[in-house]
Amino acid sequence: MPETSFAMHPGSSPADAASPWIRRFTPLLRPGCSVLDVACGGGRHVHWFLQQGFEVVAVDRDAQAVAPLRGLARVVVADIENGPWPLPGERFGAVVVTNYLWRPLLPRLLDSLADGGVLLYETFAVGNETVGRPRSPDFLLRPGELLEAARGLRVVAYEDGFLDGPPRFVQRIAAMRDAPHPAEAAPARHPL
Repeated sequence: MPETSFAMHPGSSPADAASPWIRRFTPLLRPGCSVLDVACGGGRHVHWFLQQGFEVVAVDRDAQAVAPLRGLARVVVADIENGPWPLPGERFGAVVVTNYLWRPLLPRLLDSLADGGVLLYETFAVGNETVGRPRSPDFLLRPGELLEAARGLRVVAYEDGFLDGPPRFVQRIAAMRDAPHPAEAAPARHPL
C-alpha cells in the first residue's frame, strides 16, 4: 500500500510532512540510534529522522520512489510481502511504519527492535472504508489489533479512532522494548 501523499508548500522540506504522531514520540528514541522506516515511500519520515540526527534505513519495494533518498540514508529495495526479509538479524533503535499493513510482517518488525528500541506505528483501521481508501479489510486494522501485536512491549501511547483532515480511521502506537537494567536503577522516564 503506498504512503499517503502530502502536499508540499513552497519553502517546506519533506520532513515537514512527517506525521504528528511520529513527531510527538521521536523524543523516546535514544540519540543517534538507527531507525528503520518500513514501506517508506517518498521518505517523509526518512527526512524527519535525518533532520533529528538519526541514522536511517529506508525500505520500500518501489525503487523509483526511494531513488532520491540514496546518499541520504541506507536504502533497501525489497518486496517484503513476497520475498525474504532483507535485514535478517539486524536490530534498530526504532522501527517506524505509517500507512502500511502487512500482517505477516508484524512479528518480524518486533524482532527488529533492539533493547530500548521504539516501535512507532500508525495506519488505517476498520471504519476507514466509510470515508475513503483503503477499503479492503486486508489493509485495515481490527479494533485493538495493533495493541495486541505489540504485546510484550511497554506501551507508552495507543489510540484507535477517527481523525479529521483528511477524514480517516486510524490506530497508532508508541511502544518500547525495555532494556535490561539493574534492579536498583531508577525507572526509565519515557517523555510523553
